Amino acid sequence: MENRITPSNFIKNVITEDLRSGKVNEVVTRFPPEPNGYLHIGHAKAIWINFTLAGEFGGKTNLRFDDTNPLKEDTEYVKSIEQDVKWLGYTWENLRFASDYFEEMYERAELLINKGKAYVDDLSADQIRELRGTLTEPGKNSPYRDRSVEESLDLFRRMRAGEFKDGEKVLRAKIDMASPNINLRDPVIYRISHAHHHNTGDKWCIYPMYTYAHPLEDAIEGVTHSLCSLEFEDQRPFYDWVIAECEMPAVPHQYEFGRLNLAQTVTSKRKLKLLVDEGHVDGWDDPRMPTISGLRRRGYTPEAIRSFVYETGISKSQGLVDLQMLEHFIREDLKLKAPRTMAVLRPLKVVITNYPEGQVEWLEAENNSENEEMGSRQIPFSREIYIERDDFMENPPSKYFRLFPGNEVRLKHAYFIKCNEVIKDENGEVTELHCTYDPETKSGSGFTGRKVKGTLHWVEASHAAAAEFRLYEPLILAEEPEGEGEADELEGAVKPAQSFLDQLNPKSIEILHGFVEPELKDSKPQDKFQFFRHGYFNVDSRYSQPGNPVFNLIVSLKSSYHPPKQG
Repeated sequence: MENRITPSNFIKNVITEDLRSGKVNEVVTRFPPEPNGYLHIGHAKAIWINFTLAGEFGGKTNLRFDDTNPLKEDTEYVKSIEQDVKWLGYTWENLRFASDYFEEMYERAELLINKGKAYVDDLSADQIRELRGTLTEPGKNSPYRDRSVEESLDLFRRMRAGEFKDGEKVLRAKIDMASPNINLRDPVIYRISHAHHHNTGDKWCIYPMYTYAHPLEDAIEGVTHSLCSLEFEDQRPFYDWVIAECEMPAVPHQYEFGRLNLAQTVTSKRKLKLLVDEGHVDGWDDPRMPTISGLRRRGYTPEAIRSFVYETGISKSQGLVDLQMLEHFIREDLKLKAPRTMAVLRPLKVVITNYPEGQVEWLEAENNSENEEMGSRQIPFSREIYIERDDFMENPPSKYFRLFPGNEVRLKHAYFIKCNEVIKDENGEVTELHCTYDPETKSGSGFTGRKVKGTLHWVEASHAAAAEFRLYEPLILAEEPEGEGEADELEGAVKPAQSFLDQLNPKSIEILHGFVEPELKDSKPQDKFQFFRHGYFNVDSRYSQPGNPVFNLIVSLKSSYHPPKQG
């Protein structure tokens, strides 16, 4: 993997100063996903920031699963996250789980109770919410806030022993119900959940809340710089409170950066899960999904994704990134790697009436005109070929340079052909074209007798391999899907509004059946090609079968996007 140094930014400056002053001796970061969904393009930025910054300073990064909510977590998500991080090209120092520290978290909670900094509350979630106050009005104390240390400690131990039902009691931090920061108004730090945990089984029936567990995990692991997106900025005072009041020997510090928001893209895990659960897509790895697995299945490369997040940089701003910027980097990555071949997605048969029947000629074609090292291949040519239906018009407008009655065009890598006759069915639909070819115009022969303005791609009919093509448009019509600024990870986040489903693009996928050059019949999943005039395509890993390839459109060939000039 190329070693791309992170651009200058405020976090890098902080780390540099911390090392210079001796505040830290080693940089330790962590990438802390919750195993409640698949990673998406936004996580790719967080992964890059954590791993690259630590690596630049000779430090290390842990992969840590924040598995504090067994109702939403699954080993499927754990495995997919590990696979995605590796595929992106990163290696973690240690693999950790929040559940590894449940016992210590419990002991720290008892410490808070003994210090008078936490209490057991009998209010329901709705009642706690009602007393919490608003951004302009202070909250109100729970009637159980003044429970004695002895009573809260006894109840908390009985909560652990399983004496109470889900939701019957919670443990809350005792801070300040009048605080202007609503996150400090006695947040819940433990709840009862009689649920099987993917890692600890049925050992526990109480679980720490994410906002309480996360700073403890960082401290236990010796994390020096806890990097997260801006949605957690208001949580930082509670993060620091937990570290201080739980008397952790190591003191990590939290720093926030602007999250990656991609136009016409949903990155809320709750919304993505809704798309999967309701069948709007065919799984977390659907090529229309912004998940890492979806991008991989569509044909994106780790190099392209790393280059993309590198160019977005690190800042405090919450900008919206044009989808065309991501597409630009996959084009740049594939233009010298992908073989350039021909595929006909909407076939129209052409009979070359003056070409000998039964004869097959093999023509030489370069594999990539911009990369001579990729060599060349032999492609068949005969009396019958397929062209793209869109490359013929019976009554064309002016300045139409493709095929029409009486017009002559070049077949790429082959000959000039001229359309002489149009064959139609009983409904008047064009079913076949009869053309003639000029044998003197063979590609590579040096013929200069005349010129034509149109060049068409084609596939020879008798050797052509049948193939399926899946063309994609953005899944979301809205430039900025509603609610994308919210943090999925924060406890108590509301269920995604169903209205975002109204923004789904009904034309996000189009399935076509056509033909490719014969050698592509045996192409394997993740093989990538540039189809002349169509775009870059990837062999689908789910639906392709031996001898029956399915090609996903990765990206079209052209874009109006222009990257900023360097220097």
